[in-house]
Amino acid sequence: MAVNGIQDPDDTPRRPADPLGDQFDDELLGLDPNDPEARAFAEHLRRQRRVHPSFTVEGYLSDMTDFAASANRLGGHHKLMASILALLILLGVTVAVWDTLGYALSTLVR
Repeated sequence: MAVNGIQDPDDTPRRPADPLGDQFDDELLGLDPNDPEARAFAEHLRRQRRVHPSFTVEGYLSDMTDFAASANRLGGHHKLMASILALLILLGVTVAVWDTLGYALSTLVR
């Protein structure tokens, strides 16, 4: 609310922060930030430069998130192959857990 002609900073409308805006200002000069192809390229660069711990559970989960997101972007048979790969990994984990439980139970029974 303006009092005596002074505008309150809280009254100014704030535009939402664009996570890729700084990248267009720094690296992608001359490209239109509203162009979908330029935004996709900027997002690709952001993913390539992101550094996260790769030998932790969080690192593995973020890698799987990136894998799933890229498979969803590609679609078609790539998405099918990614789904089959994920199911095979889950099958391997299930077999390993089943084998471990069987070994543990057989050890306790003796």
